[in-house]
Amino acid sequence: MINLDKKLDEQELGLVASQMRRDIIRMVTSAQSGHPGGSMSSTDLVASLFFNVMEIEPKNWTRSGKGEDMFFLSAGHLAPVLYTALARRGYFPVSELATLRQFGSRLQGHPSVEHGLPGVYMASGSLGQGLSVATGAALSKKLDKDSKIVYTLLGDGESEEGQVWEAAMFAANHKVDNLIAITDWNNQQIDGEASVVGGIGDLKAKWEAFGWTVFTCDGNCISSVLETLARAKVSLGAGKPVMILAKTCMGKGVDFMEGTCAWHGKAPKPEQAEQALAQLKETLGDY
Repeated sequence: MINLDKKLDEQELGLVASQMRRDIIRMVTSAQSGHPGGSMSSTDLVASLFFNVMEIEPKNWTRSGKGEDMFFLSAGHLAPVLYTALARRGYFPVSELATLRQFGSRLQGHPSVEHGLPGVYMASGSLGQGLSVATGAALSKKLDKDSKIVYTLLGDGESEEGQVWEAAMFAANHKVDNLIAITDWNNQQIDGEASVVGGIGDLKAKWEAFGWTVFTCDGNCISSVLETLARAKVSLGAGKPVMILAKTCMGKGVDFMEGTCAWHGKAPKPEQAEQALAQLKETLGDY
């Protein structure tokens, strides 16, 4: 039995990530609406943060974020991966995952603060805004002499938004060096490959040109993710914010979903869900 209240090792994180992917498939299938592809490409990243890296106290969570690390989901359509991480980490009952996108549910299609869902600091879904909010939160921590770190997750398609680069300039200019941003770099967005639709180009060179410290990793290899996050943390406090470009595979974990934009915002049919779940090990018990 995995103790989810302690820092998990690499093998345990892999088991948790498998369960999280099962949760994502089951949630989106039940709602017949949602975004499974990017949620599954970023699962290893989010699992590593919530179950190993971040210093958090789910039972004592407050929206102020004082005295603990904070996570902002900028790519708000990836809400399923955030919800499963929060539930499995103990922010709210795992059984509540069954309410995704239902009328009146705290688990809306994009994260919402209306009903005060623990673990959610901001409403997100209007792409491009999360980095701005995370930068403000990190700057606030610096002003308050709070030593904790702010993390945020962006999409590569989302990075076509101009506001991302406005925030990038601001964070570098004001030396917001307690901020670690991560890009889920799966090269897929709703209309096709990000490299074709928007021509995102060399993201590493772009972020470095904007004054950030940049690391790259295999975002679907937990050992690579953990190693890179450790390097990123060591680099903080040197006057620069950090960007981790995590190369991932859209729909990771289910063969017929992998590497295509077709599952960006489409729910599996029940028979497809059964095929998907057969490829994902149940490790913590389905809700």
